[in-house]
This record gives sequence, structure tokens and C-alpha cells, in this order.
Amino acid sequence: MTAPLHEPTAEAAAAAAEQAAVAATNAKAVQGRSLGRIAWERLKRDKLALAGGIVVLLLIVIAVLAPLITSLIGQDPDAYHESLIDPLFGTPRGSLGGISGDHLLGVEPVNGRDIFARVVYGARISLLVGFLSALVAVVLGTVLGVLAGFFGGWVDSVISRVMDGLLAFPQLLFIIALVSVMPNEMLGLSGTGVRLFVMILVIGFFGWPYIGRVVRGQTLSLREREYVEAARSLGAGRLYILFKELLPNLVAPIVVYTTMMIPTNILTEAALSFLGVGVKPPTASWGQMLSNAIDYYDSDPMYMVIPGVAIFITVLAFNLFGDGVRDALDPKGSR
Repeated sequence: MTAPLHEPTAEAAAAAAEQAAVAATNAKAVQGRSLGRIAWERLKRDKLALAGGIVVLLLIVIAVLAPLITSLIGQDPDAYHESLIDPLFGTPRGSLGGISGDHLLGVEPVNGRDIFARVVYGARISLLVGFLSALVAVVLGTVLGVLAGFFGGWVDSVISRVMDGLLAFPQLLFIIALVSVMPNEMLGLSGTGVRLFVMILVIGFFGWPYIGRVVRGQTLSLREREYVEAARSLGAGRLYILFKELLPNLVAPIVVYTTMMIPTNILTEAALSFLGVGVKPPTASWGQMLSNAIDYYDSDPMYMVIPGVAIFITVLAFNLFGDGVRDALDPKGSR
């Protein structure tokens, strides 16, 4: 006779149940991650990019809260302090350009205006022109780049030739000539407002071909993808494919090139103010401060160093952050 089969013991049954529970828990723990979460996790590992992003946020806060910051330190960017100026040489009294507890970065030669207050207000001009002109360029470049890449044919040829012409055009000389002949009042704006409006529009208009070429190339690639062909086969219209299939996949390159474009626009604004065709005095601008500092670089070098360092830190922070965003959004990257 054969031996009877043994029934499983209570301990074995409990162990099997425990293993099944652990397996179920592990299965639930394995979850998919969104592209945004993957990009954020990669960006967090880039310390330089995070440092650049923190500096950018700090600059934005400083620009927005400029009136509050200057009131807390008790300084007006347009207030003269001629008592702090040596009447013989026209330079600030004391060392390092008159740096003191009341004037954290010293004062300007001749008039004695507080440099810290003017640097804080200058950040508003630089960031305003940098962001808004980038917005104009991104809107134009995205719309025209998508149209050129999606429709092709004569539409692509016309838009591409326009981009080639604008890329070869000397934009700095054109802006100088245009701003020089603009009226003092236009569209309800006057003085500095007119110049800011013109600079934002012209810098953005001449900047859109750079992002437009990138968007066009990406659109040419995306329109041949399987999901686009599937949408066409299901009867999707052109507008649906543009807004639902193509534009969401263009967000990453658009964001990357926007972060790269802002520091370039800031440098352009500083160059225009340095050449005297930017904002009008007494409105504070970093480029204007550098221009005024040329006559005092040997007797008061701090007057030139401070706005120069402000421009350098701002552009470096945006570039570091932009590099980090590019690496984080690159699906083929190794970081």
C-alpha cells in the first residue's frame, strides 16, 4: 500500500501566505514615473544647475521687491548725497567707493547716489527685458516653426527664407537706429516706457528664428512618428494633431531654449544701455552704470566692478540652470 499524502502544516501555509503578501506589496511598489518627475530627479542631482536656479529665483525676488528692499535700507536710487563726494576729484569719500553701513555697495561719483539701490532697480530692467523679449521670441518661433515643419512645401520655404534673412540681419545696429528715431510718446507710453517697449519687441522679433529653426526641425521629425500616423488614420484633423500630438512633445526643447535665450537678451539690453540707446536716466540700468563708470575706472574701480559682477552672476546663473534643464529633459542623457 502506498503511504498517504501529508496535508500541509499550518506553518507552511502561513509562510506561503506571507510570501504572497510580500510579492503583492512589491508589485504595488513598482510604479511608473512621469517625464516631469524623471526630469526633476535628474535636475536635483545637478548641484550647479540647482545653484543657478536658486540665484535666478533670488534675482527675481529682488527685482519684484525692489521698492521694499530699498525702503528697508533707507535709500532712494535717485537721491543725491553730494556730501559724500570729494569736491576736488568728484569721487566718493572713503575707501572702496564709499562703502559703509548706510551704503552697502558705496555711492556713485559726482552725485553720490546709492549703488546698491540702483543695482537692485537695475535688476528689474534687465529681467523685464530678458523675460518679455524671450516670451515674444518663443511665441513667434513656436507658431512659425510648427507651421513650417508641419505643412512643409511653400509654407516651409517662405518661413525658412525669412528666418535666414533675420539671422543674417545686424539686429544691434537696427535697434540702435530704431530707438534713436522713436518718439517720446507712443501707445500711452512715454520716455523709458517707449524704449523698453521697442527693445522688447525688436529683441524678441530678431530672436524668434533661433528657436523657430529648432521647433521646425523637431516638428519635421515628430510628424512622421507612429502616433501621429495613428491619429491621422483615426480621422484626426490638423488642429487636433498640432495641439494634442505635436505641441506637448515640443515643450522640452522650447523650455530649454527659452532658458538659454534669456541671458542673451539681458546682455543685449545691457549693451544697448551701455551705448546710450537703452533706458533713459535717471532710470537705473546695469549697462548704463557701466557706461558712466568708464570715466572713473582708475579713480573709483568699484563703480565699474559692481554692475559688471551683477551682469556676470545673472548670466552665469541662467546659463548653469539652462544647461541643467537641458540635461534633465534629454532622454538620451547619462545624468
